[in-house]
Amino acid sequence: MTPIRLGVLGLGRAFTLMVPTFTGDTRVKLVAAFDPREGARAAFEQTFGGTAQTSSEAVCADPAVEWVYVATPHQMHVDHVVTAARHGKHVLVEKPLALSLEDCTRMIETCEAAGTQLIVGHSHSFNAPVLLTRRLIASGRWGAVKLVHAMQYTDFLYRPRRPEELDTAQGGGVAYSQAAHQMDIIRLLAGGEVRSVRAFTGRWDAARPTEGAYTALLTFANGAVANATYNGYGHYDSDALMDGVGEMGRPKLPDAHRQTRARLRAVTNEAAEAALKAERNFGGSLYAPPAADAPDACQHFGPVLVSCERGDLRLTPRGVMVYDDQGQHFEPAQVPAVPRAEVIDELWAVGREGQAPLHGGRWSRATVEVCLALLESARADTDIMLRHQIPAPA
Repeated sequence: MTPIRLGVLGLGRAFTLMVPTFTGDTRVKLVAAFDPREGARAAFEQTFGGTAQTSSEAVCADPAVEWVYVATPHQMHVDHVVTAARHGKHVLVEKPLALSLEDCTRMIETCEAAGTQLIVGHSHSFNAPVLLTRRLIASGRWGAVKLVHAMQYTDFLYRPRRPEELDTAQGGGVAYSQAAHQMDIIRLLAGGEVRSVRAFTGRWDAARPTEGAYTALLTFANGAVANATYNGYGHYDSDALMDGVGEMGRPKLPDAHRQTRARLRAVTNEAAEAALKAERNFGGSLYAPPAADAPDACQHFGPVLVSCERGDLRLTPRGVMVYDDQGQHFEPAQVPAVPRAEVIDELWAVGREGQAPLHGGRWSRATVEVCLALLESARADTDIMLRHQIPAPA
């Protein structure tokens, strides 16, 4: 087995969450990386044995690199994806694909012209319980999806942030960072083609001047509807409804949100807050290597309930609870031995087996369109009709 050779752009938070995947899955090998932080570059060479390059361009031009993993801030995705494609490299780019539909289209068309593949992730729609639910729906046993309910209460807005992460125009706030997860899950389970979005957003803290919450109603071309709520100001933690398992698949402290706010209160200014975030990421002085033991639950994005014609499917961190005329029973998901191995499953299927990606460019552009519609609907106080939607791949 020849591993896929990855070059990495950005060794920050997104990369930090993927470190257990890259260290544990032998199907990938990290051969090069660039990050502006010297400590992160040194840690990359020590941990992975790859080359710390001097620029993003150098990573994309490196002949040892087969795929480029773009894990830079949202607003940089378009330039880095285009650069990688022009060097003939396939791309795995973190969500969201971009901040505008025009940039999404540019990325898609550049990759197509170069003959390179484009996968968008990690998104929580890769999670094993989501993919299991998708298979259960596809079986037809419970009929068509009619309603999806998704809810998530987190401390998102009070985690350490760089200034641009609190500026919506630069991709800050929950519409880009968190709705990209939730809307991708909903679209995957409800058929993909969102027809309209009606949303309300919350900017409830003047010191964090971006959207920290939303609630939305989505209608689908197939007649399904979905309601989605996200509250990044949460004192309440919706992981209480997920068996006490946190988003990363490990047990969650009941007072985690209180601790997050307490840490932020100790920070004196924007620069100190940005530094705190950097030091907690890969290569920083406060970075904690991932636990050696494998989690006993899957990663998730909060409570999701899918109502079909003849049954309800409730996603849990370990599988799907089914409620139908026969009563209720549990369909277990296979907990990956390596966290986020589902991302590498798709990367491998595309890169080594020639399959089409599930989370390809056009699919992910449609998710970005929903996220943008959340913001526009709230601003205009009206329904937003969508134009770039595609059905969920078979």
